Amino acid sequence: MTTPFPPTSAPAGDPPFRVLSDPADLPAVPEEVPPTDAQAWCSFVVWVPDRLPTGCVARAGTLRREAPPGRPDGSDVGRSPWSRANPCAYRFEVVGEGRRLRVKQFLYDWAVPALDHPSLWRSRTSARPLDGRHVLWFGVDYLGNRGTSARLGRTMVELSVLDGEFTEEELLDLHRSLRPADADAPSRLAAVPFAELSYWARHHDVEMVVVPTGIWRFDRDGDTAHEGDWVTPPHHAALLGALGLPERLGGLAVDSAARFTNAEGRTEVEVLYSGGPDRGRELRLVAQRTGRGRLVVPPRPSAHEWATRTTTTLRGTTVWLGWIDEDHGPFDCVGRAANGVEFRLVSGSGVGLDRRWFESASTELLAGWDPPAC
Repeated sequence: MTTPFPPTSAPAGDPPFRVLSDPADLPAVPEEVPPTDAQAWCSFVVWVPDRLPTGCVARAGTLRREAPPGRPDGSDVGRSPWSRANPCAYRFEVVGEGRRLRVKQFLYDWAVPALDHPSLWRSRTSARPLDGRHVLWFGVDYLGNRGTSARLGRTMVELSVLDGEFTEEELLDLHRSLRPADADAPSRLAAVPFAELSYWARHHDVEMVVVPTGIWRFDRDGDTAHEGDWVTPPHHAALLGALGLPERLGGLAVDSAARFTNAEGRTEVEVLYSGGPDRGRELRLVAQRTGRGRLVVPPRPSAHEWATRTTTTLRGTTVWLGWIDEDHGPFDCVGRAANGVEFRLVSGSGVGLDRRWFESASTELLAGWDPPAC
């Protein structure tokens, strides 16, 4: 007999940061707010540079406050044009003679962040370590500009060169100088599960956004229905138990979990595992009973041209494996376990998150589905 998935409910309670109660309260354009004041409105750590490229100054930053979904005046100025959602974000510019760059910071929470640097999607990228945990990605962004991307803890930091030239060393040094605007924010936000920070987990009246998610193609529905029902520990146990999913994986613990179900009843479970002092190390697991969700096995390659893809065998199971940088990740693995569970495991990127670590985590996952000894 097939065990049904248990019911789930979205996280309850107020978020640990300030929000507007009505989208009509949003200013016509994002307002200038000092970074220390902006932190109280942000679901992520706000970072500010201690050093700037020679001859450059930082302009005042602007805050996009969070509000419930909606566009009361019909205007998208300062808001995302691809959704009615109103999540928070913070941006500032660095300018010098004949050159200018923009830094935007936010929590990427509407899908798996593609390749861990979604703004550089489909460009050839390279990674350089920032410190003992984080890496900075270099590439070309969605505007066609030279850009970089880094995830510092859970903060997505996207830089775009708008005018002139900045050397790679200048951009690397700027990122290495970043510090929290509020020294207490990293530990305070690291104590909060992803689902309690995520706009899309907290708002069931906003549509999902279909975006690329990695090296192998995985598509959820592009309609207006909200599908993700998120839970946080300890309410995740029954959801994981229905498919025999682990509490820990790759040295990381369950952070949040969700069930996604479309109008046709296709269902998959998504589990976020996180760890490290800033919860910045991540694995995302999507799992389903054979053919009952939207995972396709064998998988189809995504449109990304610069990934390395191969098939390999882990614990007697054929898996389809892809990556961008073998030393820093990210990795994307799809397979079907011996017990019939189909899965996709995606990693973040960082120092020490190499192929050996990822294959060890994948093997650990498969070992948990081994049949019991007689």
